[in-house]
Amino acid sequence: MAVTTKSGVSRYAVVSGGNKGIGFAICKQLASEGITVVLTARDEKRGLDAVDRLRELGLSDHVIFHQLDVTDPASIASLAHFLNTHFGKLDILVNNAAIPGAIVDGDALANSGIEKGLQPNWTKIAAENYELAEEAVRTNYHGAKEMCKSLIPLLQFSNSPTIVMLASMMGTLEFLPKGRLKNVLSDVESLTEEKIEGILKQFLEEFKEGDSLEAKGWPAFMAAYHVSKAALNGYTRILARTYPSWGINAVCPGYVRTDMTKSCGVLSPDEGAEVVVRLALLPNAAPSGLFFYRSEEKPF
Repeated sequence: MAVTTKSGVSRYAVVSGGNKGIGFAICKQLASEGITVVLTARDEKRGLDAVDRLRELGLSDHVIFHQLDVTDPASIASLAHFLNTHFGKLDILVNNAAIPGAIVDGDALANSGIEKGLQPNWTKIAAENYELAEEAVRTNYHGAKEMCKSLIPLLQFSNSPTIVMLASMMGTLEFLPKGRLKNVLSDVESLTEEKIEGILKQFLEEFKEGDSLEAKGWPAFMAAYHVSKAALNGYTRILARTYPSWGINAVCPGYVRTDMTKSCGVLSPDEGAEVVVRLALLPNAAPSGLFFYRSEEKPF
């Protein structure tokens, strides 16, 4: 099942949420580099259909499907067992799977002017509730974190272990309101997983109470997406500090036309994927522990 890359060395990658959008484009571009890509998706049929589309492009020797639900520990364990059995290592992990944590009105988003740089009225675009918020935290943060913890033992066998987190500018400190969330994530030296878990727990508790989130220092709109992506940025910094010889970075691919954006956006999935793949292919942990907007390094 192993293939040889253009460099002559067999390399293996896992992409979560690889059946559509940016995830699919990432799989396509990595496979085009001769890397064996394990394309994962929650829905088996959609995942297999995605692999078939890549095979039609002549990438049949480089793409494999494995079912994965990042919110299900048993599903993650099954993937880890598969990788260990067939490859014995992992070189690249791209944590792409994510959800908006809100019901987004596509027509309202398309007419908001956001593509022209205007500030939209998010109350007319996104509707949130506790169940969606809890699911977003579970998927966007806990899912990516558990993927890392389960697959790090396999990444340790790589000569150039790499983790790329699909991030968002909405999760950067610049876009967070003043409050405990920003304070906790800003104190990088003392930041721990326990502190991140604590702030997420508090967020969900206060969301469930139903009072104004903004008054309590949380984002005023798309709160669960903001918070979960901000937490993921924090976890990225912790991982990079824990594994200083690895390449571990977060990247916002820009405003891309995907299902999450209701096909709005200024970039195609292929354009969004390019910057992710660039980071995934950087050798020797250079750079690491950074946040990028497209190809430009930005503050976390």
